[in-house]
Amino acid sequence: MRKVRAKKKRIWPWVVGGIGVIFLCVVVYGFIIFKGLTDTAKGIYEPIGREVSDMRIEPIAFEKKEPFSVLVLGVDERDGDKGRSDTMIALAVNPDTKSTKMVSIPRDSYTEIVGKGTQDKINHAYAFGGIEMAMNSVEKLLDIPIDYVVQVNMDSFKDIVDAVGGIKVNNTLDFTAAGKSFPKGEVSLNGEEALAFVRMRHEDPRGDFGRQDRQKQVIQAVMREGASLNSLVNYKSIFGAIGDNVRTNMTFDEMTEVQSKYRDAFGKVDQLYIKEGQGKTMNGVWYYMMNDAELNTIQGELKTQLGL
Repeated sequence: MRKVRAKKKRIWPWVVGGIGVIFLCVVVYGFIIFKGLTDTAKGIYEPIGREVSDMRIEPIAFEKKEPFSVLVLGVDERDGDKGRSDTMIALAVNPDTKSTKMVSIPRDSYTEIVGKGTQDKINHAYAFGGIEMAMNSVEKLLDIPIDYVVQVNMDSFKDIVDAVGGIKVNNTLDFTAAGKSFPKGEVSLNGEEALAFVRMRHEDPRGDFGRQDRQKQVIQAVMREGASLNSLVNYKSIFGAIGDNVRTNMTFDEMTEVQSKYRDAFGKVDQLYIKEGQGKTMNGVWYYMMNDAELNTIQGELKTQLGL
């Protein structure tokens, strides 16, 4: 089995998951710029081999406001190689509860690779079998149907931040990262600065929890700027950044239904955390072994969110 090696710096899961949320929010807010969105939607649409999840009898009926799920894949694309999905985020959208639940799946999680007939790191599913194998493997792990997929180029985050004209965040910790200084208080960030801001962890006394708070701030700031009047004036840049870096199997007609009937569901995004597992080395390879009780709880929350 070919060992998959990382060649680029990884973007933290909250960031790429946020890009998926941003994509859906642009769908919601951007329909006032109908022509630009139409062209973008056509450009990013890519059908996959299956029309409906094997865990569903029929496709999602958006006209009935049925809850649906989205898998966001943060992919490191390389010439001559399909790349890897170093970040995998599952989103469960429910218009009745007016909320979206998000869970980041650790890239090294040891699980069944559906269609490969083996147990391996879940991020290898995309490398072995592309989008369909990744979707099927996440379905098996989380025990929920995955209805749609949004594939995001790993370099796209900074482009989208720049496209909305930069963001402002309230920084609670004075630190330096990637050669950039971030003083306490309100800080303005461009794309490169935002990426450095969310990557920093080691100087934060709260570790991952502090990093996650910064990442959440950045995502909320991008969503806020993306919905602002100034950003709507610059819609071509925003749509251009998405068009260059995002692919999805959601059609334009389905996006129209989402805009019409699900807009309130993106106002509240709740993060579910996978953090109780532990590392294990097998045959010289390190894997993340999920805690079964925690995984069962997350599966239950996602099923409830999807009305299953």
